Amino acid sequence: MSAVLSALATMAVIAFAGWVLATFRVLGEGAQQVLARLVFALATPSLLITTIGEADLALLLTRTAATTWVSTLTVATAAVVIFGVLLRRGRGQTTVASLAASYVNAGNIGIPVAIYVLADALAVVPTMLMQLLVLAPVAYAVLDTAGASRRELLLRPLRSPLTIGALIGLTLAVVPWTPPDAVLQPLRLVGTTAAPLALLTLGMSFAPKRRGQTPGTDPAAPPEAREAGSRGHWVDVSIVATLRAVVHPALTFAVANALGVDEEHMLGVVLMAALPTAQNVLVYALQFDRGLRIARDAQVITTALSVPLLVGVVALLH
Repeated sequence: MSAVLSALATMAVIAFAGWVLATFRVLGEGAQQVLARLVFALATPSLLITTIGEADLALLLTRTAATTWVSTLTVATAAVVIFGVLLRRGRGQTTVASLAASYVNAGNIGIPVAIYVLADALAVVPTMLMQLLVLAPVAYAVLDTAGASRRELLLRPLRSPLTIGALIGLTLAVVPWTPPDAVLQPLRLVGTTAAPLALLTLGMSFAPKRRGQTPGTDPAAPPEAREAGSRGHWVDVSIVATLRAVVHPALTFAVANALGVDEEHMLGVVLMAALPTAQNVLVYALQFDRGLRIARDAQVITTALSVPLLVGVVALLH
C-alpha cells in the first residue's frame, strides 16, 4: 500500500509542478497546448508502439480486457438511453453526454496511473483501444452532420496519432519480425516521456486562466454554450458525473468478479474505469459545436472527483 501511495504522491508532485509552471507562465503563453500536442502526437504513440509491439497479444484477449469492453459499452449505452430516450436531449447533446460518461482520460491520467501505480503500461491499452477504435469513430459518425462520406467518417478517427501508434503496435505484435534496436530504442526513450509530460499538462490545465481563455464564455458562442447554471444543464452534468465516477467503477468491479478476474488484475481494471472524463470529449464538442458546456463541466467535476476516487479504489483493492 505504501508503494502505491508513493506512486500517487509522485504523480501529484509532477502535476503540481505543471500547475506552478503555468501559473507563473515560466514556459510562456501556449506552453500547455504545445506539451499536449507533443504528448498526443509523439510521446504517447511511441509508448503504444513499443508497449503493444513487444507484448503478448493474448493479454489483450483476457477476462480483464473483456471486463473493460463490456463495462464501457454498458455505460455508454445507458447514457444514450438516459439522455436520448428518457430526457429527450438532441442527438449532439446525447452523443457528447454519452462520451463524457464513458470516454476516460487514458492519456494524461491513465498512462501515469498504469506506469507509476500498476508498473504496467499495458494496463491502459484495452481502454485506449476501445476508445480509439470504437467510441471515437461512432461519435464522429453521429456528430458529423456536414454530409461527410462514409469513407471519410471511417478514416478520420484512424488518422489520429494515437490510433496509428496503437495499430502499428498491434501489427508488430502479430508479424514475425522485430524492428532493429536503432528504431525501437529512440521510440522507447521518447515513450518514457509520455507519463511525466502528460502529468505536467494535466497540472497546467488547473492553473488560473486569463479572462477570455475559458471555452464557452464568448458572447458570440452558440446559445447552448452560454446556458450557465440552467437546471437542466446541471441535471445532465450530475448524471454524467454519477455514471463516470460511481456507476462505471462499480459496474467494472461487478463484471470483473462475474468473469473471474484475479486479484492481481482487479485493481488495474477498476482504476482504469475510475479515471475522469477525457479532454478529447471537449475537443469533439468544440469541433462539432455540440454539448460544449456539458463536456467542459463534466471534465472539471470528474477530474476533481477522480483524486479521492482513485485513492479509495487503491485502499479497497490493493
